[in-house]
Amino acid sequence: MSASAGTGVFVLSLMSIPICYLFNSFIYNNSAEAFFFAGCTTVLILTISARFMLKKKAPADPLFYVYAVNAFLSVVNLIIGLEQDNIIDGFVTFYLKEANPHINTAHGHMISYWDGCVHYLMYLLMIAAIAWGDSYRAIGLYWVGSFLMRAIVYILGNAVGKYGTQVSPLFALHMLYISVSVWACFRIFCQPSIRDVQLTNIQEAQRTRLLQRPLDLLFIIYLIPALAFCVFRGLVVLDCPSKWCQDYTQQYEPYLKDPSAYPKLQMLVSLLYSGPYYIITLYGLLVPGCEWMTDLTLVHSGALAQAQFAHIGASLHTRTRFSYRVPADSQPVFLLVNVLYTVVPQALCYRCCTRPAFFLRPMLEKKIE
Repeated sequence: MSASAGTGVFVLSLMSIPICYLFNSFIYNNSAEAFFFAGCTTVLILTISARFMLKKKAPADPLFYVYAVNAFLSVVNLIIGLEQDNIIDGFVTFYLKEANPHINTAHGHMISYWDGCVHYLMYLLMIAAIAWGDSYRAIGLYWVGSFLMRAIVYILGNAVGKYGTQVSPLFALHMLYISVSVWACFRIFCQPSIRDVQLTNIQEAQRTRLLQRPLDLLFIIYLIPALAFCVFRGLVVLDCPSKWCQDYTQQYEPYLKDPSAYPKLQMLVSLLYSGPYYIITLYGLLVPGCEWMTDLTLVHSGALAQAQFAHIGASLHTRTRFSYRVPADSQPVFLLVNVLYTVVPQALCYRCCTRPAFFLRPMLEKKIE
């Protein structure tokens, strides 16, 4: 397939900038003629972009169109984040006034930036892979983890947080976006895994003992305190009366008590998901032939990266009430612990994806089964 389809999606996504500005300007004019002109201009821009995108051959993969729409919405989310922080003005002012108040929280800011930067890059990479006929399963699984973590925490936080009763009709459109994206997640899981590893390499890798794999040994040493930290923060948000939990909340992460409920749900989801993951990963690093390790680390590293980005950013953001922000003298420790907690799983994921021989089973064993 020609790269023109991927280029067309990139152009289409950038068209969200003038479209947002036109609609915002014309809505404030309170003129039916102005609104009609904005609609016609939008349709014209989208039509031209679509014709440029599909001028040779339409992509057969339906996820191409899902990612094209999501890339367009990702740029819109980036515009929302920039306007919320007063970096730009006049693009989505009307939307910010009429939309759900959840988007104006510190957590809403962070997921707008994450969606507008990281998800946008992933959409473009997957679209490029589809256009060139390459596999995009690995980056797709990373996106699955990131998207599901974002969606679960945001939706549940909207329901149980302090803005739970202030849900506008726009939330129904958001649920449509979530539903289509979840369908895309299942499509990615169903794609076949492509691994080109020779039988001799698999046998050699699986004969090595743990002490002969120092990197894996370091990952195992890391997983134990990571599991303890995950459980500890889960206990903190569950109002554990222990003095350690109370001191930690007051000195290092008061944001865990923010009434928006996003940090509480973030830690509970991590407790229920990351906790078992660390235990299963310990088993996968010790026992050879666990083929699910690569996929599991991809999904988890994507989920953890999104969760930690939102949590760290919201803990320090000015939209968070001052009493819930990380104290200035505790910020170095807070950043060190949370950055390590984020980066090491990414390194583990990279190790599993680039050197998967230890986790694979020879084809002969599969045929016998």
